[in-house]
Amino acid sequence: MSPLSVALLGAVAGLTIFLGLPLGRLKSGTAALKTALNAVATGILLFLLWDVLSQAWEPVDAALTTHDLGTALVDGVLMAACLGAGLLGLVYVDRYMRRRTLAAASPIEAARRGSASYSPAGSTGIALAAPAAVEPVVAARHLALTIAIGIGLHNFAEGLAIGTAAAQGQLAFAVLLIVGFGLHNATEGFGIVAPLAGTRPSWGYLALLGVIGGGPTFLGTLIGQAFSNDLVSIAFLGLAAGSILYVVIELLAVARRSNRKTLVGWCIFAGLVAGFLTDAIVTAAGA
Repeated sequence: MSPLSVALLGAVAGLTIFLGLPLGRLKSGTAALKTALNAVATGILLFLLWDVLSQAWEPVDAALTTHDLGTALVDGVLMAACLGAGLLGLVYVDRYMRRRTLAAASPIEAARRGSASYSPAGSTGIALAAPAAVEPVVAARHLALTIAIGIGLHNFAEGLAIGTAAAQGQLAFAVLLIVGFGLHNATEGFGIVAPLAGTRPSWGYLALLGVIGGGPTFLGTLIGQAFSNDLVSIAFLGLAAGSILYVVIELLAVARRSNRKTLVGWCIFAGLVAGFLTDAIVTAAGA
């Protein structure tokens, strides 16, 4: 498989995020569907988390087998550091984005609450009303944009993992990552457009969110293929594992809020089975 083919497949894996974005224009009736697809994605990601960590740990395990403690220590510390960077980096990015969103929303809320009593000096005493119909839409668009940026960051790490696996000659693993990330990214669109429910965003704005959220997978795949040593591979896989773990935590929180334990349980199980089946198929095919 040529580097260009891998890069294009990486782009496809990222841009499947567009499949979920049209739900942002639906008014209602999709709660159960969103819950089911998010749960399936969680199951797939749990499998991928195990698979990615296994790949990252393999050089450490090999070094320990040959009693090369120095290499094992360096590889193990690097894996742990990158795993933490992938997970905690997104945690802090999310916290920063939330603070910015709250800071942007506070003046709007204050203006809305004070509009009944505020009037500028020299006015006739008629209150200045905040444009209530417009400001919630602006806040929703801002929140959707911040979510897309956060998802784009973790999709960049996923692209790095895809490119590195391909550069290392692990095409079966690269294809598995492409399929798995592609299936998951198809559900990420739901998370991006959730704040836009009822606002009927334009198709152009949805396309922008899709490029921000899914495009970094292609960029990461290109960069990942430029490096092909064990240390870089461990670092990228650790970042990917951390980002996957972050998204799993987020999706489990969504599942808990849905109050659909039976549906969530079955769909997570289905996602796990799908992950193992995908791995079996691509391995048997010798991809």
